Amino acid sequence: MSTTLSRLLARISSPDDLRALAPEQLPALAAEIRSFLVRKVTASGGHLGSNLGVVELTIALHRVFRSPGDTILFDTGHQAYVHKLLTGRRAGFDKLRKRGGLSGYPEPAESPHDVIGNSHASTALSYADGLAKARQLAGDREHAVVAVVGDGSLTGGMAWEALNNLGTAKDRPVIVVLNDNGRSYAPTHGAIADHLAALRGDRLSVTVFENLGFRYLGPVHGHDLAALESALRTARQLRGPVVVHCITRKGAGYRPAEQDLEDHLHAVPAAGARSLTRVFSEELCALGEQLPDLVCVTAAMPGPTGLSAFGARYPGRMFDVGIAEQHAVASAAGLALGGLRPLVAIYASFLNRAFDQLLLDVALRELPVTIVLDRAGVTGPDGPSHHGMWDLAMLSAVPGLSVAAPRDAVRLRELLRECLSLPGPSVLRFPKGPAGAELAALERSAGLDILWLSGRDVLLVGVGAMAAACVDAAERLTSAGIGVTVADPRWALPVTPGLAELAAEHDLVVTVEDGVVSGGVGAAVIQACAPGARVRTLGLPRTFVEHGTREELLASAGLTGPAIARAVRLEHQV
Repeated sequence: MSTTLSRLLARISSPDDLRALAPEQLPALAAEIRSFLVRKVTASGGHLGSNLGVVELTIALHRVFRSPGDTILFDTGHQAYVHKLLTGRRAGFDKLRKRGGLSGYPEPAESPHDVIGNSHASTALSYADGLAKARQLAGDREHAVVAVVGDGSLTGGMAWEALNNLGTAKDRPVIVVLNDNGRSYAPTHGAIADHLAALRGDRLSVTVFENLGFRYLGPVHGHDLAALESALRTARQLRGPVVVHCITRKGAGYRPAEQDLEDHLHAVPAAGARSLTRVFSEELCALGEQLPDLVCVTAAMPGPTGLSAFGARYPGRMFDVGIAEQHAVASAAGLALGGLRPLVAIYASFLNRAFDQLLLDVALRELPVTIVLDRAGVTGPDGPSHHGMWDLAMLSAVPGLSVAAPRDAVRLRELLRECLSLPGPSVLRFPKGPAGAELAALERSAGLDILWLSGRDVLLVGVGAMAAACVDAAERLTSAGIGVTVADPRWALPVTPGLAELAAEHDLVVTVEDGVVSGGVGAAVIQACAPGARVRTLGLPRTFVEHGTREELLASAGLTGPAIARAVRLEHQV
């Protein structure tokens, strides 16, 4: 990297410094930003391709608008690294996505330039609507609200609910910057994608945005700084609802990202062993041949959830519905009503959006829909909005729903097959990470796998991935003279009668789960046990857990073998 380039980025500690640069210096700054991102993100892991694609766009935004007086909102937040660089957080990239370090998403605690701390799609437009209304009520007519939204985010219904409200507000200056790269993780599908493609090809005279009441500017070359600044300045001067349609390339300026046709290095993963997602994908493909009525649904994430291989092997039996989890689950209900066996694969943290559909469109109708939740429990460096820690507490309230939690790859394959054989709704949840070693059972009794048996003082109930930590704790406790049984219920919810019977044979029952401790499996076990039973529940705290490695965060929550053993000893002594 040249000295000239180094000097440019070193001079930027705020957007004011950026605005002080001459226009002819900006291409060199953009090149240095890309070099910086490649170096830092490939070292730490994180979102690379999406940030490389918005370098010029973010520079232009901060030259035209004066954050934080003007509010710039990033939908999803995958593309906010450049924004962080330009708002004085360059040094923080040494600890990007590490515990105590810089978040991988916008984070208000880091900077006044981050107003929202979101990480899922289609929300920024609603935030913008509310912020604009608040400013109008406060008499502020000077400052703009800018929402940067990807074309993938427009596949989510919430975005259109917001556009429906924003378009008629002629006296509220909200600027929608549409970052159109034709993708979310995967290529964008559907009628909106077709409409945007027609706009890119200059084949339409009227846009859907204009029909909704917006002024439309574009398409604008998303890597042409002069064109971007000109369009954004015009949008600001219009002082009403405006869409600025910018055409960008995900991964722009970095050949490996440009040539990665799967997702243009959307995320740079840490190197590791074979993942549970890969195991799920392999088993699903095998089941596809045995079950001709099996169909799969993804909410714009066929690769990350393990459905890509199924879609390639069985064309026509995998449906990408866009970033629309609510629609995905309700559509799966329709597939089931049509006589098929649908499977919906989404991240555990994104199930929150589709809870109503799971409850009232699937479970109420007792439909055989299987929901596969990847990234259950603590996910690690993606932080609080991506931890899949709420699912067990939510799912415990759903009547007639069977929830499976495999402890290893063998059980994942086994329980997936069982889910797809049930007459009603089911959920299969597993964590992000390597498949690890098999944890074999000593015996299977009453539907439970017994993993350790040294006495009847304490029953440790290890839910899914927590089973291995329970076995570790049992070994320590046995060495201390405490008799322990470790049981893996396999089906976490509802509590099987066999588990309640086994609990009655022990002096103390301790449940261990990688979900929020309030209202989860432990609470269900307490309700299932006889009155007076001593039950202690261990799990994640009822709070928003920060980002860090999975190991660090589980240790902080007391969900390691040594910590479980200590908690049991204290309880056993009472």
